[in-house]
Amino acid sequence: MRLWSLHPSLLDRQGLVACWREALLAQAVLLGRTRGYTAHPQLERFKDHDHPKVAIGAYLVGIHDEATARGYRFDASRIVHSPAVQPSSEGIQFDRMTVTTGQLEFEVSHLRAKLSQRSPEFLVQHAARWEAADDSVAVHPLFYPVPGPIEPWERP
Repeated sequence: MRLWSLHPSLLDRQGLVACWREALLAQAVLLGRTRGYTAHPQLERFKDHDHPKVAIGAYLVGIHDEATARGYRFDASRIVHSPAVQPSSEGIQFDRMTVTTGQLEFEVSHLRAKLSQRSPEFLVQHAARWEAADDSVAVHPLFYPVPGPIEPWERP
């Protein structure tokens, strides 16, 4: 399971589809609908949020928005707790989550390595974005960067 902190626009088609599927699995885990993956380290940051179900919903919304922008038809009805609806209906004050700059650097390196093997043409087509990412990487809308090393939940 890989729940990228990077902006979904940096993912190739396979990466975006996989991230959607894995985030749906993460949602199922957080909702108690499956017994598998309950101790997966990628879920720790969501479990630590005051409202983990809304946080994973916000994560899914970010992926869905990117998919829609690309013309894909991901089923938004599968997002159980969308923050666009949840705060007003249940009075939840939703907070974005932090991600460390060290984590983002790790993910950029990891994703570049994956793309160089799986989708080198995507990497070349988006070279300008990657060069910009070296200075200020595009981050998933749920997160905001803070200084720090690789996150403790990451298993490099």
